[in-house]
Amino acid sequence: MKITKELYHGSLTLLTDFYQLTMAYAYWKSGKSEQEAIFNLFFRKNPFQNGFTVAAGLEYVIDYCNNFTFKKEDLDYLRQVKNAKGEVMFEEDFISYLRDMEFSCDIEAVEEGEVVFPHMPLLRVSGPLIQCQLLETPLLNLINFQTLVATKAARITLAAKGDPVMEFGLRRAQGIDGAMAASRASYIGGCSSTSNVMAGKLFGIPVSGTHAHSWIMSFDQELEAFRAYAESFPDNCFLLVDTYDTLNGVKNAIQVGKELRERGKELGGVRIDSGDLAYFSNAARKMLDEAGFPKAKIIASNDLDEHILTSLKLQEASIDIWGIGTKLVTAYDQPALGAVYKLSAMKNEEGEWEPKIKVSQQSIKINIPGFHNVKRFTIDGKAVGDMIYLEGMEDGSIPFLIIDPTDPTRRKKINANTSFEVLLKPVFKKGSLIYDSPELADIRQRTFDRLGLFDKTHKRLINPHIYPVGLEESLYELRTQLVLKAKSQDIE
Repeated sequence: MKITKELYHGSLTLLTDFYQLTMAYAYWKSGKSEQEAIFNLFFRKNPFQNGFTVAAGLEYVIDYCNNFTFKKEDLDYLRQVKNAKGEVMFEEDFISYLRDMEFSCDIEAVEEGEVVFPHMPLLRVSGPLIQCQLLETPLLNLINFQTLVATKAARITLAAKGDPVMEFGLRRAQGIDGAMAASRASYIGGCSSTSNVMAGKLFGIPVSGTHAHSWIMSFDQELEAFRAYAESFPDNCFLLVDTYDTLNGVKNAIQVGKELRERGKELGGVRIDSGDLAYFSNAARKMLDEAGFPKAKIIASNDLDEHILTSLKLQEASIDIWGIGTKLVTAYDQPALGAVYKLSAMKNEEGEWEPKIKVSQQSIKINIPGFHNVKRFTIDGKAVGDMIYLEGMEDGSIPFLIIDPTDPTRRKKINANTSFEVLLKPVFKKGSLIYDSPELADIRQRTFDRLGLFDKTHKRLINPHIYPVGLEESLYELRTQLVLKAKSQDIE
């Protein structure tokens, strides 16, 4: 899949913040551009006050990095950028450096559909400092939104308890990019289909849709409109019944259903898009059953989200399929994930990795130093804790103590030889793609499978139980020492 080629037909290398380019220039001027560095992309809080997050966007990252190059038109633009004095900002030798630069970073990442938690790296980027720096903004842009929407979709599909969820938020999405990314992420999070035809074509997502009120209104009578639609789609006839009077609309749908049956066809179902969805769905179910259409489905829409869906479930609404739009694709109740991208280590002149620390008065903003990875421990097929650890610390014959990076009183002991999986998978090696991207349907299935590892208390919508994620004890101690050392410099 060539997302960039299909959607944009050009280079996206300038899709970055200007300060990334000024830093790149300064690295080049100071002779640091080729010094090796490690950056980690992570987030600090689960979105929606949720107990988990679903990773998404890696395929976009792969596509971006595969096309990472400064084209002639990019360089021509940079040549004409001026500083405050009206002088050329970047030297021609730097422009030439960018022209000749070839992507050569290593990238490890959690796979799309993986269940992830605060502070653990979703991506680890290592390579020349200048390249790592230039990747910051685009990687955050590509991961933040899709991860946010995939998590929202997972919440909605969990609330649906196995019912199909159709995503049809294209018309309410944040532009073309937002619509395409949201449709893809919604499918990863568990939605069964999309109304977005371009997303169906590009990503292979099943497409679905019925008709709008305008179809009914274009005819003199609702029954006439239903008959015409059934004539066009006898094998996929779902009728929107709330244009004028919902229950009368159901009666008309039943009449058309009987006429379809005489032709050897079956009414697919009805859709309700307004009013008291619990009352009308139950009334419609009773009417359809009594008329001999127990298999006809009832679709509900109308600004739904996981909370309304849960309420309707508690009211025992007779809804079989859920149509979710605005509140899913816009991540309505939390518009940003807030993932960050932080330097964690650099190689010194001796070729050794030196950990780097960012200190803050807010403990949640202190980064995790060093060359680290994540292990997920499981017992009898259930996840019991995730450990962020320094690469090279591989002795599984001793118990591990994991410590919450923001609350050292939250600790968990992991017994020796407990089964585990390393979550960061190799994606790029020295700039070459070595990861075999799965089909989107397989990524969606991974979301379901990975969520199945976690206790239901971690997946409830309100006040979820906190899943234990922490730093391995020696990494926690290293981080503490570096913080104390950095703060002692301020005291001196």
